[in-house]
Amino acid sequence: MSALDDAWARAERLPDAVLVAGYIVALWLVLAVVAAAVGGQQATNLAAGFVGSVTLLIGAYALLTLALNLQWGYTGLFNIGIAGFMAVGAYTTAILTAPVNPSTAGGVPGFGLPLWVGLPGGMVAAAVVGAVAALPALRLRADYLAIVTVALSEIIRLFVNWRGAAEVTYFGQTFGTGGATGIGFKSPRRVVADLVTGVGQPVVSAAQSVGVSAPNVVNIAYGLGLLVLVAASFWLLNRLVESPFGRVLKSIREDETVTQSLGKDTRLFKIKAFMIGCALMGLAGALFRGNAGYISPAQFRPTVTFYIFAALIIGGSGSNTGSILGAATFTALLFYLPARLGENLPTFGASSPGNIIDAVGPLGALNPGPLVAYVAGNVSTLRFVLIGVVLIYIVQHRPQGLLGYRNEPAASVDLSRPRADDGGETDE
Repeated sequence: MSALDDAWARAERLPDAVLVAGYIVALWLVLAVVAAAVGGQQATNLAAGFVGSVTLLIGAYALLTLALNLQWGYTGLFNIGIAGFMAVGAYTTAILTAPVNPSTAGGVPGFGLPLWVGLPGGMVAAAVVGAVAALPALRLRADYLAIVTVALSEIIRLFVNWRGAAEVTYFGQTFGTGGATGIGFKSPRRVVADLVTGVGQPVVSAAQSVGVSAPNVVNIAYGLGLLVLVAASFWLLNRLVESPFGRVLKSIREDETVTQSLGKDTRLFKIKAFMIGCALMGLAGALFRGNAGYISPAQFRPTVTFYIFAALIIGGSGSNTGSILGAATFTALLFYLPARLGENLPTFGASSPGNIIDAVGPLGALNPGPLVAYVAGNVSTLRFVLIGVVLIYIVQHRPQGLLGYRNEPAASVDLSRPRADDGGETDE
């Protein structure tokens, strides 16, 4: 066994909390090193910006991956309409909390409720829409259910983009989605910023004394708040899947017909699991896409569904711990870090060629400048090539993902047969 394999085996034996916390801290250190390498005199503030942005992404994507893992990893429900359920949660929260009389010109009025009412309202709305979708759709299996969910996601996006829903009045109350221009509401980040600049002002002052700006302190605090929410969701979902209810979900994933033969109403269990997952997706949509207090239809395109599936495949379907590690790996190493490196790659004075052929050609003359310039100028596109390569490698060489070995069986007891060399019976 190589040193790398031995180190990975040791890491796999760590408790879940230690493994996840250690991994995230390691990602922070990597980002700090990158910031120190490219930041110059602003390295400290740049490192804080990197850490804050990645922490926010990890928290949001971990929530979404945990939700998808409940539906797909534990229950076998192939939901590729994640963006739509995020939109339901975000728009419901926005409509409930937007001011009744907007101060900005063209602002869309809402109900003016506090955020602690709007966020649960968004979760309930996403769960209800999930139930409405699940009632007819769960008669379908696998790819047919996927088609229904992605179609519903696009219907939701087109509806919030529809001019007829931009602003309506019912029973004397005016509200709406804002149509293509979107809607502003009370920012979750603003709530955190008020706490940080109020109660946490000594922390802000200390950070500013070492060169970290106040917005970066707020960003880090908001990201850490999302991680606390991820920890709470992780604990609740672990309790859920380890309960008799969770064992039924896993048995549905393994063989629904056998589960039905044992007297379980599998459709009811699937609807409940689907609703819980959709509620978490709605919460993540409000806190992630709406963190700045504004949302628009363009933020809920189907590509976000691909990102969440990629994170879950990397981490390991059927493992809550793997879901978080997959989200952290995807967001930090495959999505965020390549973009930051591309912004700071030295191009040796070369300008970016128009195509990859012109970029690779000068390598024959030992001139890497055009290729580096091309990569730096097109990193936002090329990182998806990197994601694709990583997914292909994982599917071929480690299809269970980083922590897929923790995929829990449906049985509550160990059903594995002892080996003959351990004193067990042989098959003969």
